Amino acid sequence: MSQLNNPYQIQRTTGVCAFTERKLEPGEEYVATLVDAPLEEGQKPGKDDPGFIRIDISMQAWDEGKRPENLFSFWKTTVPEPSKKKKLFVDDSVLMNLLLRLADETQPQRQAFRFVIALILMRKKLLRYDKSAKQEDGTEVWTMTPKMDVAKGHMGKWDEKNKLQIIDPHLDEDQIQQVSDQLGQILEGELE
Repeated sequence: MSQLNNPYQIQRTTGVCAFTERKLEPGEEYVATLVDAPLEEGQKPGKDDPGFIRIDISMQAWDEGKRPENLFSFWKTTVPEPSKKKKLFVDDSVLMNLLLRLADETQPQRQAFRFVIALILMRKKLLRYDKSAKQEDGTEVWTMTPKMDVAKGHMGKWDEKNKLQIIDPHLDEDQIQQVSDQLGQILEGELE
């Protein structure tokens, strides 16, 4: 599983509401979404996973109930002011939500994506590595403990009753960096 045949290529924010085609203005709140990309003709579910597509939606359209098809995840963010230094928007609850939503995925790309999210949460001290074990098929699975409340950050208590199982896809450093960069593109709250 160390070779990702189809790494995610998720575009950055477009700066335009997908439903109204209106330009999102600096300081404006909007909803960033991830949707499952449609399969091309001849692609098979699971094997040729095309990944995710990012779609931005104005708050007005969102409040009117407009949602993209195949919605996987979403979060609220703000269009940055052009004069302010760019920064990566990474909300801990969004990361934890993505980690949990990807729990049952079997596609190698999504497992790699989930593994890198787990590494980020572990670095933020919101996820604790407990142990690893090999399954009968040779797959290595890490057992990890999350914080009970990510809003309390690293000071929160560990949720010992809700252990998480994370598949280690045995990514090399370049692959981890590639998936991390793609995660950054997904969560980037900036306009180019």
